Amino acid sequence: MIHRGLTGLLTLLIAMSILSGNAFAQSGQSGPDCSRPFTLALHDHGLLYSLETDTGIDKDFADEMIRRSGCEIRVSLMSRARIWKLIESGALDFSLSGITNEERDGYASFAWYFSDKFYLLVRKDAGIHQLSDFEHNDRFQLGVIRSFRYSQSANELVDTLAAGNRVSQAGGLEPLYQALMRGSIQGMIIEPFDYPALDEKRIRDITTIIEFNDAAVPHGLIMSKKALSPEEREKWRALVAAMRADGTVRRIFRKYFKPELADSMVDFTTP
Repeated sequence: MIHRGLTGLLTLLIAMSILSGNAFAQSGQSGPDCSRPFTLALHDHGLLYSLETDTGIDKDFADEMIRRSGCEIRVSLMSRARIWKLIESGALDFSLSGITNEERDGYASFAWYFSDKFYLLVRKDAGIHQLSDFEHNDRFQLGVIRSFRYSQSANELVDTLAAGNRVSQAGGLEPLYQALMRGSIQGMIIEPFDYPALDEKRIRDITTIIEFNDAAVPHGLIMSKKALSPEEREKWRALVAAMRADGTVRRIFRKYFKPELADSMVDFTTP
């Protein structure tokens, strides 16, 4: 499991931070309170994090949070549905690449670090050329990851189809790719993080992409309101802002995307 794969690396990062002094101490600013260990959960999702390779944007981001704060952050792997439940209860401090809605605003705060768009990936043989084609044909099933929310038009499509029992839920991307390949579903919602898998699994040959034409959606560090005080959440928000300001977030994204796409995702105005 990810605990074993990350233990050595996290121990090294914590030790380096203690030896060198964290960035807040060096600058004279008040950093996060590290008097207790924190918990952070990743989810297996394309370029955000891959359990198979133990690499990804969010893993790099978590490593940098540990280095800068000097805090002990215990990183684990969970389904997205479980992450949100634990964030709400206060049993989990952090997760990454989260988007908000009215319900989540009640129990979570966010520190934004990128923004991107969602797309509808559909089978070519389904004859779908626009969103209305999917919505108005009762034969078409949409696959989604359990507890995921998207952009406004994407959410509206999901909610409309769910009301007609036309949505199939899965715990992650892999079951959805398999369902799409065998024709159990005719479409699924994707982000740029999912592009490499389309080629690796030869999905691109049998699919086409339809845009939702929504604005890019901010994603960020998820902070549990029950686990972290408002003052501490502001300190973590400042840490993320510093990572954006000094180019660290840009460098992480350019490691996984071409510069033009990476820059389009990290250059945005925070809500």
